[in-house]
Amino acid sequence: MTILNNPRPAFSDAEAHQHLRTHFGIEGKLTSLPSERDQNFLVQTADGRELTFKIMNAAEPLSAIEFQTSLLHHLQRCDPALDVPRILPTVDGQDFATIASASGQHAVRLVSYLPGRPLAEEVKTPEILRGLGRLLGQLDRALASFGHPGAHRSFDWEIRTTPMARDRLHAVTDPEQRRLVETALDIYDARVVPALKNLRCGVIHNDANDWNVLVADGRVNGLIDFGDAVHSPIVAELAVACTYAMLDEVNPISVAARIVAGYHAEYPLQDAEFAVILDLVMARLAISVTMSAARRVGAADDPYLFVSERPAWDLLRKLSVIDHRIATGILRQACGLEAAPGARRIREWLSANRRNLAPLMNPHPSRQAKHVLNLGSLDEPLAAASAVQDNAGADDAYAELVRKHNFSLGLGPWGERRVIYTAPFFESVLAEGKRRNVHLGLDIFAPAGTEMFTPLAATVVAATINPDPQDYGGLLLLEHEPEPGLRFWTLWGHLDHASVRERRVGERLDAGSFVARLGDYAENGGWVPHVHLQLITVPYDDVSVIPGVGEEAFVTVWEDLYPRPYDFAGLIPEAFVRTGRTREELVEKRRRRLGRNVSMSYSTPLKMVRGEGVWLFDDSGRAYLDCYNNVAHLGHCHPNVVRAIASQAAVLNTNTRYLHDAIIDYTERLATTLPKELDTFFVVCTGSEANDLALRMSRAYTRRHDVLVLDWAYHGHTQALIDISPYKYKRKGGGGRPSFTHELPIPEVYRAPIAGTPEDIARHHAGEAGRIISSLVSEGHAPAAFIAETIPSVAGQIFLPPGYLKELYSHVRRAGGIVIADEVQVGFGRVGSSMWAFEEHGVIPDIVTMGKPIGNGHPLAVVAVRREIADSFANGMEYFNTFGGNPVSCAAGLAVLDTLEQEDLLTNASDQGAYLLEGMRRLQERYPAIGDVRGRGLFLGIEMVRDRATKEHAGDTASRISNRAKELGALMGTDGPHDNVIKLRPSMIFKREHADLLLQILDQAMGDTLP
Repeated sequence: MTILNNPRPAFSDAEAHQHLRTHFGIEGKLTSLPSERDQNFLVQTADGRELTFKIMNAAEPLSAIEFQTSLLHHLQRCDPALDVPRILPTVDGQDFATIASASGQHAVRLVSYLPGRPLAEEVKTPEILRGLGRLLGQLDRALASFGHPGAHRSFDWEIRTTPMARDRLHAVTDPEQRRLVETALDIYDARVVPALKNLRCGVIHNDANDWNVLVADGRVNGLIDFGDAVHSPIVAELAVACTYAMLDEVNPISVAARIVAGYHAEYPLQDAEFAVILDLVMARLAISVTMSAARRVGAADDPYLFVSERPAWDLLRKLSVIDHRIATGILRQACGLEAAPGARRIREWLSANRRNLAPLMNPHPSRQAKHVLNLGSLDEPLAAASAVQDNAGADDAYAELVRKHNFSLGLGPWGERRVIYTAPFFESVLAEGKRRNVHLGLDIFAPAGTEMFTPLAATVVAATINPDPQDYGGLLLLEHEPEPGLRFWTLWGHLDHASVRERRVGERLDAGSFVARLGDYAENGGWVPHVHLQLITVPYDDVSVIPGVGEEAFVTVWEDLYPRPYDFAGLIPEAFVRTGRTREELVEKRRRRLGRNVSMSYSTPLKMVRGEGVWLFDDSGRAYLDCYNNVAHLGHCHPNVVRAIASQAAVLNTNTRYLHDAIIDYTERLATTLPKELDTFFVVCTGSEANDLALRMSRAYTRRHDVLVLDWAYHGHTQALIDISPYKYKRKGGGGRPSFTHELPIPEVYRAPIAGTPEDIARHHAGEAGRIISSLVSEGHAPAAFIAETIPSVAGQIFLPPGYLKELYSHVRRAGGIVIADEVQVGFGRVGSSMWAFEEHGVIPDIVTMGKPIGNGHPLAVVAVRREIADSFANGMEYFNTFGGNPVSCAAGLAVLDTLEQEDLLTNASDQGAYLLEGMRRLQERYPAIGDVRGRGLFLGIEMVRDRATKEHAGDTASRISNRAKELGALMGTDGPHDNVIKLRPSMIFKREHADLLLQILDQAMGDTLP
């Protein structure tokens, strides 16, 4: 039943007073209260009570009156503290009475009066708005258990009657206003109608307008007039309240957000309800303004009917240009939810998979030198020129930045507050008088024509050209769904027109596929050539309405709707924000705080801030392929090791004086990889500690002091080890060879003193070593031990010829000495074909020392020794190492062993090592300065010479190549007596693409360096 044209009751004060006395036995002063449809009076009795006397519209059916009565009784029973009117009975104990007038029968009711002023007469403070939401949430929660036949009625103000507003459109004579209403109705039909089946329904108040909400002492004090209560979608309660509260507000969405937040705190909303709030507000406005237009004739003398008409049109106009996705995001986030459902999952997936995405451009942006541009201040020439579209000035400013900072990619970060957006379309529609200035994408500045590729498989959703100044120029929208249900979009702006026209809507692009090229000034909206890359977590049908710039007040909302695309582009946060000291400050601080002989790599030191797999990242976010740091055996920060360390550290970390399982678990597992003779273990912290302990044990066992070493060997930094390391004692600062240290010539195949096969060279050197040992024995200097790296590293990546170690071990043992295999650098499968490098030589050492890769960067080392040698070391003096063998270190070591097996990394080392060796031999054919290439698994060397025929050493050539490779993005070292060997020790997870990149960089570095 409709009561659109039924007049409001018009009883005089005297008549109302008479009916109040007759039916309720109440005397008091009556004051008229505003109402659209009923007639209301404030009753003030002589004893100070205040009551509300309501004379209802004659068109109000009895069922509706009974329904309202039952509703109020239900609320009193369900939530007595709720700030709503309470029914006072008639003199004969009824809930209401009836009276007659010329227009029909009217129900009359007396209820408690709630003190306060209407919200319409108060300032809408944030606390009042949240309080309104809380009160409505409490109310609807209480009404959730209420039902009544009278609630199911045909009612013009029930939100589901919105389509009926089309029947009143004829009364809207202004074309622009009619367009606004039609837009609101079209939105209702397109978005609300399909959603209705998913919306909770129940009895709601349905009219929380500013005159029905009471405020006292700065807080919401009550809700009155349940005449519009109806069974309806519950979220309509909020839409009605927000509609009235938003009128005449500069920032209406923020007003609504406070009401919604209060409501959600009391009666949580569902996703489907959040999604239609703005649409329902517009629907309510459409109902209101068409009602007003239809009533205009004959009702102009009733100001209540039209008091909100002008503000309603203004609000409808504002809301019609607000993106409902953004409005919904603001409302959701005000409630403590994600602005877009699933946004966090998308961010987390991209973060976890960043390293597995295809490169956005070539070279990968993470590998290129980058500089963050400043477009947030007109004091910066680039920003000033861009703001006025001065292309020549912007070009010059950008070129000057490149010269000054030496970068290949400029970066415009997400979230930057910019001054360059001067076009009219950057004015805010969310907050009157504000401008959009927060950048919602990532800008990557590169030359026009630079090709871009999709990091993930994609479907083309839109391909268009926006030619206006300061707009996008060529524009693409791609959809990605890397996992079922994980869907997001990327917007690519400022592209050249031809490549955009190559794309077709619906086209499927594989990961790594070409997307488009960067446009120049004439095609990209008048900007310095770059791509605007934006991540989007909500669907758009119209790419032109996706904002690339947002308001500062809603940054946290933008983080959900349009998250930082850094992971998608393969960039780390450090590319945009530098923390800690600058490189220059660190160099100076090291000089002041650290010993002067604590060295740094490279002529221009690097500051590293992050390690991931085969990559190290410097403080500018540039990635370097790490081909040198063999400590990170499984790659930097391998998740298996990280988890093992964190898990054990959270439970227990102590020393070996207490019993714990970890040290036994680890050493028993390690024992399975070694010859059975090496059955006793000492767990220490570093390779130097391991070698020092091995030296002590050999001297204790043999009761001798002399030691045999290979020339140019290095075994550690303790004084005892310096004394047996020619690499140290023969160089600057060294004290020369101690009398108890005896050097054996390096059995080097490349520079062998005799002609012949490797086996011939092995026999020659082993024979020479045998004569030296015999001489030492006859002179009373029989060796306690012979110690050698199985592949001498600092000597220049020297691979001992087959048969040498077996014969030499025999000479040493016949002399009563023991043999120590230093596998600190070459153990744990680095050679690929076996777990330990000594296995390739068919020998079993008496002691094996391990370090560096053993814990993937965690300080851990081990001595594996025959039991009788360990027993001889137990001479009464305790051996204790405070941190050696602690549970955390053992957990790290066990994770390394597990990962080597689980990921089959020995096979990988063999495969990639062979591939690299083959590639380096091809380089040798191209560059005469390469004298020799050698390697086993992922332990490789390139020896540089001045003359290949004479094998003359090449001075600083290796160092210059290494430094140039660093500039190109790969880290490597140099070694050898003449520092002429390029040393390569990539991590065991090196893949084919990394090997290809290394070979490419070596080729370019040599091409740039060699004459």
